[in-house]
Amino acid sequence: MSHPETIAAHGGVLIDRIAPADRKQEFLAQADTLPRLTLDDRHFSDLVLIAIGAASPLIGFMGQADYETTVTDMRLANGLPWSVPITLSVSTETAANLTEGQLVRLDDASGRFVGVLELTEKYTYDKTKEALNVYRTDEDKHPGVAAVYAQGDVNLAGPVWLLQRDDHPLFPKYQIDPATSRQLFLDRGWKTVVGFQTRNPIHRAHEYIQKCALETVDGLFLHPLVGVTKSDDIPADVRMRCYEIMMDNYFPQDRVIMAINPASMRYAGPREAIFHALVRKNYGCTHFIVGRDHAGVGDYYGTYDAQHIFDEFEPAELGITPMKFEHAFYCKRSQSMATSKTSPSTKEERIHLSGTKVREMLRNGELPPPEFSRPEVAAELARVMHK
Repeated sequence: MSHPETIAAHGGVLIDRIAPADRKQEFLAQADTLPRLTLDDRHFSDLVLIAIGAASPLIGFMGQADYETTVTDMRLANGLPWSVPITLSVSTETAANLTEGQLVRLDDASGRFVGVLELTEKYTYDKTKEALNVYRTDEDKHPGVAAVYAQGDVNLAGPVWLLQRDDHPLFPKYQIDPATSRQLFLDRGWKTVVGFQTRNPIHRAHEYIQKCALETVDGLFLHPLVGVTKSDDIPADVRMRCYEIMMDNYFPQDRVIMAINPASMRYAGPREAIFHALVRKNYGCTHFIVGRDHAGVGDYYGTYDAQHIFDEFEPAELGITPMKFEHAFYCKRSQSMATSKTSPSTKEERIHLSGTKVREMLRNGELPPPEFSRPEVAAELARVMHK
């Protein structure tokens, strides 16, 4: 069993692209002379992921060789598994005004100087091909595909620097970056750590699979995503409050660490499951929970496609072990949470509630039943939905 200090980041080295003090001063001194680009929220979250090492081995936005092999083969040009393109796209006009070899100032949506791109390459790309390969559809009803189609036609590539790592405006105490999470796991003596990805409020099915996983490993890394999500997803602050309620009341606190994942959702289903696993590997996890329709949206992916895709790689090359769970439900016969692997119940004896159904109940002033949601969590959701 590997010890935490030997769980290598993807590619072998945990990347750090937060500008050292002297570089930061150099960049600030050039602030008014550099050509500037404004990053949207998704590009900014990608910049942060790269800078803190969560997207190791990437040191910047992808060049053409890495982009093309990622789209077609789910690998970087050097053969390392990688499933989702991380690119910086601009309009043809904007690209024409930039020269390879120059520094480009990166601003966030509010106009604040947040980073620098060392521009090494400009290239055009095929949006439909990216959509079909990464998202398995070219329909712009799919939010990930819509985001690709809305991008500029030219990708800019090159190493990046984040000027400084600011505290998260809403969840500073949960901002635990990969170098720190690795140290925390080490300090607690955790040799095996399972990561859990979520963009929804925690319900009994989540709790059940997290605790099943926790029976077999040393620690649980509860890692909700707080970057850009769909407009109809429950807001991040509400979700975080629900996790806090669960942490306070229903989890052994010495065996769970909660931290925020600054990534944006792409809704790329199976491909995103691989990406989510590799990111958690960079945070120091040895295992990763993959449930029903991981990172899916609508009916674009089969229920367990996100589990099957892990079979397309050798376990050693991914370097993180997927823990595959079936859809959990409340079993009336055994009066407990279960899956079809553990329950002999008939369909009529199972209580399944989807996140969509719960949102509908809350909007109608109904509380989800305790078989689906812990009462404290249901009350918190109801309070927010009725504002």
